[in-house]
Order: sequence, then C-alpha cells, then structure tokens
Amino acid sequence: MYPDLSAQILSELRRPRGYPAVSVLVPTHRREPENAQDPVRLRNLLAEAKDLVQADPAVSRADRIAVLDQLDQAASQIDPVDLAYAGDGLALFAAPGEHHVWSLGRTVPARVVLAETFVTRNLVAAQLADQPYWVLAVAADHASLWSGGPERVVEQDTGGFPLTRDLEDPDAERKERIGDLPSTFRDEQTRQFLRDVDTAVTSVLRADPRPLYVLGEAAAVAVLEEVGTAAGRATAVVRHGGLAQGSAEAVREAVLPAVKEQAEKESASVQQELDQARGRRQFAAGIDEVWQQVTAGRVGLLAVEEPYLVTVRDDGDHLVPAEPGDRGARDDIVDEIIEKALDTGARVSFLPDGALAGTGHISAALRY
Repeated sequence: MYPDLSAQILSELRRPRGYPAVSVLVPTHRREPENAQDPVRLRNLLAEAKDLVQADPAVSRADRIAVLDQLDQAASQIDPVDLAYAGDGLALFAAPGEHHVWSLGRTVPARVVLAETFVTRNLVAAQLADQPYWVLAVAADHASLWSGGPERVVEQDTGGFPLTRDLEDPDAERKERIGDLPSTFRDEQTRQFLRDVDTAVTSVLRADPRPLYVLGEAAAVAVLEEVGTAAGRATAVVRHGGLAQGSAEAVREAVLPAVKEQAEKESASVQQELDQARGRRQFAAGIDEVWQQVTAGRVGLLAVEEPYLVTVRDDGDHLVPAEPGDRGARDDIVDEIIEKALDTGARVSFLPDGALAGTGHISAALRY
C-alpha cells in the first residue's frame, strides 16, 4: 500500500514549500477492536484540514482549490481494507500539485498543521526506529534487492534490480568439444554480470545509505567480492544459496541472525560511548535534560529506547509530564528531539526496550 521511506525521500519531503503545506497525522491501530475507529478518525481529521484551508484568509482561491483536491487524492489512496492492517500511524501531506501518504510503524499524535513545510519529524523517527537495511541476494544468473525492517523484507525494483541473464552459452557445444568450457563462476559472462550487480548496488547505497547484507551461495559471493567492492563493505555476508529468486520470508529468515547480531554489537558500542561520556561529564539523561541540550546544539550522540514515547508540556523552564489532550501537551516530543538532533548533526541510535531504564529511557553524549 505504501512505499518504504528512504533518506532521499525524507530529504525531499523536508524541503520548504509555499504556504499552505498541509500535514495530517492520524494515529492508527494494528488490532481489533481499536482499529475499528481508525476510518472515523481519518475522516474527521481530513474534514478539519479542509475547514482550516477554507477558513484561512492567507490561502488564495487557486491554492485552496488545489490543496483541497490534493487532500481528496491522498484520501483516495487509502484503501479501507489496507487501513485495517495499517501500522501505528498515517501521515498525509498535501500542497498545490502534490500529495503523499505514509504508513508508520511508530505512533503519532492526531494533528492538522498548515505551514510552509510538511511536519516530517514523525516520519524521520519512524524511519530511524525501523533501522532499515538492504539485502542483496545473488546467483550466477539473477540478483535481487530487498528493503528490510523489523518485521519484513520487500523486494525492490530500484536501481535496475532485479538483474537477470541467460546462462545458456550459444557456443557451449564447440567449447566442450575442445575442452574449453569454463565452469559457471569462471565464465567471463558470469563475472561481468556480477560486476554489473556490484555497480548497481553501489549506486543504490550512494543514494540511500543503509547496512547491506549480501546473501548467496559461496561461489557467487566469492566472485562478487573479487570483481567489485560492495560485498567487501557489507555489514555481513550470509552464504546461503537459492534465494536470489526466493520468497520474502525466506530471505528475511536467512539474514535475521546476522541482523540481530549487528544490532547487539551496535547497542553495546552505543552503551560504551555513553559510559565514556558520563565519565567525562559530557552526558545528559532524561527527557527534560536531553531536550535542553539538543536545543542548544550540544548533542553528539542521541540514544533512545525504541518504543519510548512520552507526553509533556513546557512550563517555560522545563518539560513536565502531561496527559494526552491536556492544554499545551506535546505528544511527539521524542520525535521532535530526534529531528532536532539530526538537524544539528548528531547521530541517533535506537536501543532495545529497557536498555536505558536507569537514565530515563533517553540519553545523550555531548560534544562539549
């Protein structure tokens, strides 16, 4: 229903638009009975967005007509059946000449915003929390590219993938007679094919950098390593053949142990960096302290427990706990912190639930 987010897409969505750029954020639910109210909530928020556009004197007649049409087009993309299996939130964006719809694996507050930019912080946080990765599955005659996340992998048709070739050699009979028929992986056509695969995946990584897991039988991976550079720079290589044209679930299961191992390594590395920052007294912990430091641009590394979300309000000096729906409540303060950290050049890392329990579920190593 909805395409995967990428760094390139997020960059495009974050660029300034002319007023009004309309953002509609809709909390959704994965299970019954809560998801029964999702279509009603969506209709109500879309109606609110249209009312705001129509009532705003700063919106010209031409822009009003254009934006209302784009909101309708965005709504028409949302199939009721798909909505019943949505994630934890929807984001709809509309501006003159464009509309976008995204399903998120992270909850969002119910909001309608008219501005000169789309409200993307929830998308940024969701994309980071998903910790996306690429899987390149290779064989002598086929290479497929998969976008992976916590729960699934999806085959991609970007960057020229999938790549295929015919293993039939029209001159095979003559070569066999004279004893000059090379094995599949010594054949120059196979080597050239895998060079093309390496070039294609390198281009994808340049446009959308993510961890890369290479999946294939040992002989195919060996040639790929020999003729190119992508396999050598991969996060992990899984020597498992027969999956270049395999099912999504088979590909996911094959790389899952390597993905989990890498996540554990990264979590340990982040914890060590936070401990070192604490020893240097360049450390912040808890939502209020981290908010103050990230606002000042002092955060070098932000660490957040993956499921952590909290509602607060700003009393003028500090962030204090609040309930959703309270006057001045900010339901997505964690996502605000994440986007502000990225905007100031910080690294952001998501850790497992409970990893930062002793420091308020959110911590930071400071630059100075």
